[in-house]
Amino acid sequence: MNSDLINQLNVELGANGLPYTLPIHPNLVHLTIGLFIIGITFDIVGVLFPLQKWVFKFLAITVERANFFDVGWYNMFGSTIITFFTVAAGFYEMLLATPPTEIKSAWGLPAMQTMLWHGIGGVVLLALFVGMTMWRGWQRFVWSRNSDTEVHWSYLLAGIAIMFLMFLHGTLGAQLAAEFGVHNTADRLLKLGEDLNTMLK
Repeated sequence: MNSDLINQLNVELGANGLPYTLPIHPNLVHLTIGLFIIGITFDIVGVLFPLQKWVFKFLAITVERANFFDVGWYNMFGSTIITFFTVAAGFYEMLLATPPTEIKSAWGLPAMQTMLWHGIGGVVLLALFVGMTMWRGWQRFVWSRNSDTEVHWSYLLAGIAIMFLMFLHGTLGAQLAAEFGVHNTADRLLKLGEDLNTMLK
């Protein structure tokens, strides 16, 4: 964003270009990713439980199939709730970003295109998470009432496909931080000629 517009906010920005010390978006992103992956993984283990039951018995781990599906459901639900905050923080921090315009990412995109695709991708992933949570809820509370298996294979395959989209989307975010230095404290301080050893103590 134009620095004159940022100055109109009347907030003091730190070395990372934000009015707070640590960027919120990257921290919430990792929580979102972790909850989603754990949710899908535990549902896969739940579906394959009869094949792996002997492993748990050998390890003397007392576990029921329903426990895996519980973890899958609550993590999927949690990831969707967190993602609303993740996307909101991402757009706020993107509005305060002032990346260099003369360089391109490893994918050949300039900073603005990278930010736009990352922002659009975040909204698309949020919609997919909401859809997956609704689908998961329907399977948990309606479809599986008379079944030992709580999820369809199609749901699990859709979750794996979304993980691939998350990888592509996350790569765009990593390029913003590493290649364009967006809200990267160390990158900003180096560009200002500051000594990191004294500034980051």
